[in-house]
Amino acid sequence: MPTHRSSSSRYQSSSSPSNASSPLRRAVAAGRRSVSASSSSSVSVAMPCDDRDSEQNSEGDSESLSAGEGSDFEDSLRRNGKKRAAKRPLKPTPAKLPKKRSRTVHAHGQKESEPPASDLFDAVKGAKSDMQSLVDEWLDSYKQDQDAAFLELVNFFIRSCGCKGTVTPEMFKKMSNSEIIRHLTEQFNEDSGDYPLTASGPSWKKFQGSFCEFVRTLVYQCQYSLLYDGFPMDNLISLLTGLSDSQVRAFRHTSTLAAMKLMTSLVRVALQLSLHKDNNQRQYEAERNKGPGQRAPERLESLLEKRRELQEHQEEIEGMMNALFRGVFVHRYRDVLPEIRAICIEEIGSWMQSYSTSFLTDSYLKYIGWTLHDKHRDVRLKCLKALQGLYGNQDLTARLELFTSRFKDRMVSMVMDREYDVAVEAVRLLILILKSMEGVLTDADCESIYPVVYASNRALASAAGEFLYWKLFYPECETRAVGGRERRRSPRAQRTFFYLLLSFFVESELHDHAAYLVDSLWDCAGPLLKDWESLTSLLLEKDQNLGDAQESTLVEILVSSVRQASEGHPPVGRATGRKGLTPKERKIQANDKVKLTEHLIPLLPQLLAKFSADAEKVAPLLQLLNYFDLNIYCTRRLEKHLELLLQQLQEVVVKHAEPAVLEAGAHALYLLCNPEFTFFSRVDFARSQLVDLLTDRFQQELEELLQSSFLDEDEVYSLAATLKRLSAFYNAHDLTRWELYEPCYQLLRKAVDTGEVPHQVTLPALTLVYFSILWTLTHISGSDASQSLSPQKQLLGLKGRMVAFCELCQSCLSDVDSEIQEQAFVLLSDLLLIFSPQMIVGGREFLRPLVFIPEATLQSELASFLMDHVFIQPGELSSGHSQEDHLQIEQLHQRRRLLAGFCKLLLYGVLEMDAASDVFKHYNKFYNDYGDIIKETLTRARQMDRSHCSRILLLSLTQLYTELLQEQGPQGLNELPAFIEMRDLARRFALSFGPQQLQNRDLVVMLHKEGIKFSLSELPPAGSSSQPPNLAFLELLSEFSPRLFHQDKQLLLSYLEKCLQRVSQAPGRPWGPVTTYCHSLSPGENTAEVSPQGYPRSKKRRVEGAN
Repeated sequence: MPTHRSSSSRYQSSSSPSNASSPLRRAVAAGRRSVSASSSSSVSVAMPCDDRDSEQNSEGDSESLSAGEGSDFEDSLRRNGKKRAAKRPLKPTPAKLPKKRSRTVHAHGQKESEPPASDLFDAVKGAKSDMQSLVDEWLDSYKQDQDAAFLELVNFFIRSCGCKGTVTPEMFKKMSNSEIIRHLTEQFNEDSGDYPLTASGPSWKKFQGSFCEFVRTLVYQCQYSLLYDGFPMDNLISLLTGLSDSQVRAFRHTSTLAAMKLMTSLVRVALQLSLHKDNNQRQYEAERNKGPGQRAPERLESLLEKRRELQEHQEEIEGMMNALFRGVFVHRYRDVLPEIRAICIEEIGSWMQSYSTSFLTDSYLKYIGWTLHDKHRDVRLKCLKALQGLYGNQDLTARLELFTSRFKDRMVSMVMDREYDVAVEAVRLLILILKSMEGVLTDADCESIYPVVYASNRALASAAGEFLYWKLFYPECETRAVGGRERRRSPRAQRTFFYLLLSFFVESELHDHAAYLVDSLWDCAGPLLKDWESLTSLLLEKDQNLGDAQESTLVEILVSSVRQASEGHPPVGRATGRKGLTPKERKIQANDKVKLTEHLIPLLPQLLAKFSADAEKVAPLLQLLNYFDLNIYCTRRLEKHLELLLQQLQEVVVKHAEPAVLEAGAHALYLLCNPEFTFFSRVDFARSQLVDLLTDRFQQELEELLQSSFLDEDEVYSLAATLKRLSAFYNAHDLTRWELYEPCYQLLRKAVDTGEVPHQVTLPALTLVYFSILWTLTHISGSDASQSLSPQKQLLGLKGRMVAFCELCQSCLSDVDSEIQEQAFVLLSDLLLIFSPQMIVGGREFLRPLVFIPEATLQSELASFLMDHVFIQPGELSSGHSQEDHLQIEQLHQRRRLLAGFCKLLLYGVLEMDAASDVFKHYNKFYNDYGDIIKETLTRARQMDRSHCSRILLLSLTQLYTELLQEQGPQGLNELPAFIEMRDLARRFALSFGPQQLQNRDLVVMLHKEGIKFSLSELPPAGSSSQPPNLAFLELLSEFSPRLFHQDKQLLLSYLEKCLQRVSQAPGRPWGPVTTYCHSLSPGENTAEVSPQGYPRSKKRRVEGAN
């Protein structure tokens, strides 16, 4: 803003001080120097920008004032006071009459020399009256008594800072500005660090808005009068400038906000003056271009005089803006307080948008560019919001080219900001740059944004999807508006969109699931994605020139778009943060569900017929039924398409043995087998036909297996495939009447006894028997005659089958095949949990005969299986993209599933709780893999029985210690890496007690006593001076000492001394573990009383020092 620099010379012109200038103005120079010298360095913080210091030294210094002249506004304001005072005639001071809000008559016997009560602050705080009326009332009082009214305005800003002190008339007359601020700082002795801008509560909720509105209204009401008077505005700027350099955070924050809002209002006034000048110039030119006979000299003279007046006013406004910018903004935009930095950036952004001719220059833009590197999210957000306002205006983009080239890399990198809301705004900013500045973003820039469409945060992924749409899809697919209306997109444009989408997904190789890409594009390209007609026509065409991967992706896109339209929420792993849909969204969702159902019902059998041999495509196509409005089969009379669907479904089930296809087929048939549908009988008949076919085949193949001593691979595959199909359907449908339990049990018995049954046959046979037991339990649980003779026989029969199956699974735990072992463990864990004592809860006492408690041998085998298959050290993962890495990740998920099943047995009382020690002792070593599961188990165990849980923690440590002692011996035990790991585990156990020391007091003392007993449980031989073999356990016990109270430490020291009396020890040579443990119990160590939870911090006034 070059005009600002030139106009600032007026503030530095040489003239003597006028009588109208107050001591407050005369002292601002000294105050500025003294406060700035002590606080500028302490309350400013450099941004983490690599290249900023050099540029700021070369460019920023030219924009800011030096310590000798830049921070001294009083001289310039004082000199200018005489010039401005001469413009208005001197008036006699009117009598001070009391008004509605008297500023001279005070209640409670207040002396006239004391400052007036700040009812201005109370009015703004309460926001009970209109701001314009409030400012008008203050202006009226200013006309009667300038000093008293201005003093009230000063005290209003002091009160707004949260300071209870006031500026008295004596202080106003005799003290310098720095002395006044120092005096107010000494009086700022509130106990709390809160002040009006940060205070909570309903009374302060709207204060900041009212405060800013008051400043804006003050400038607006003064723009034709007092704004050019010299006295009030110059002194107000001096006051705010001085306060903005204070070390008191409340002064600095409030005054910076006031100064920036004052600057914003002045910018609006300057803009209006600029418009008036332009209008005046046009009027003058029009009048001067008239002919000699029509030209009015008086009119020209009047326009010239008006121009001079406008020019003078503009210079004065620019001088005030210069004072605020250089005195406040240049120092405070890098303040240590993020709220202050955010205020400065937000306001400079508004200046650039409203008065771009003066502020939209590189000398001002650089401040936003530097602050893009700010460490606080709110400040970075304000930067991005400010830039969005600039790049969103096509008229301003031409002046942003240099800034864009300089800071483009930083803006692109902010897409990966650790704060999601900042990253979202960064993507939106890049969308504006993409639209308004063609060719600025390179392919490399765009490729760094594309992967974000798969981010877990939906807002960020949706913003990246919009960027992708505008970059890749919009130029090719979107039609231009014709005649004010947008015509329907052509089928060719629709197909182009899907071809581009396929190309992006397949070629980028960024993700395996197109559902997340569809969700990212849903908000901006929803109508294109809901064009199911184009999607299905592409899939059904014979010559569509699509590869296998493209066809699979297109099917997934179809299913994903159907699911999104039908359910109205993003896929798993993405949360919108919204509680539900609006009525309008629900209506759109219902309409879309009807449309997609009507369109896809006739085409689904055709799609299944075309891709029936491809399991990768058939499985998702069968999932489409999940999102249909199945009543349309009846209401639209589409039963013929239902017949075709059932035929294709049977063909798919008979043809495939993949679990995904079978599960999808079984679930699709389950959806159709709803008794409420009128076509239920037809679907039920089709289901019976299919199951009859499968069971007949199974009986035939099973007979061959039982009679033959050898089966070839084809026969084994056929039997395994049939069992998989039956197992998948038994999971979703009740197949009890086909009586599959007995033949499957015979098959499993032969497998256990002889080992001649292949494992691929044994696995589905296990699940078949498992589902048979569960369906039988379902029938018995739903029986009304629960106490009759027949259900009692059923209960005993089911109990016998369940016990026999558990014995089979127990035998399978020692099978040579790991898959059979793991499957047996999972099924056994589930059955033990289902038939636990919990099954009789809720009025089902009649099921008590079914309750099954595993014997000690079975419990021991389950724990041993866990040690051998779960707590094993896995291999290291490499990049995470190789086949081996994927296999390791799947194996980890399987191990987590096994551990979760075991932990549920512990928590529901199926297994002895002491068995949890086998899990807890691996807490630290396997924290990355199973930490969340073990922590949840530990938390729930403590909620059930705190004392028992503490004993289990001690048991875990003693077991680990005993194992290490047996392996390594007692010599140098505490120096081994395994012992150090045990100390880390003990520390983690201690932290699990939480901050409730008083509640856990007895438990921690008990744990220490039991630990001391264990450490001295085995004594050295009589006459030997060697330490007991378990004595090093005291070092583990010392990790729990910070959880003790001081009195308990003294008690435990006495208890230890008493226990040590039974052990012979060489005099003068105390054992190391005893010394370590005693040191942990010494009063100097951290105790519960001095913990961070013990005493609250003393409340101090928020003052930044020189640290």
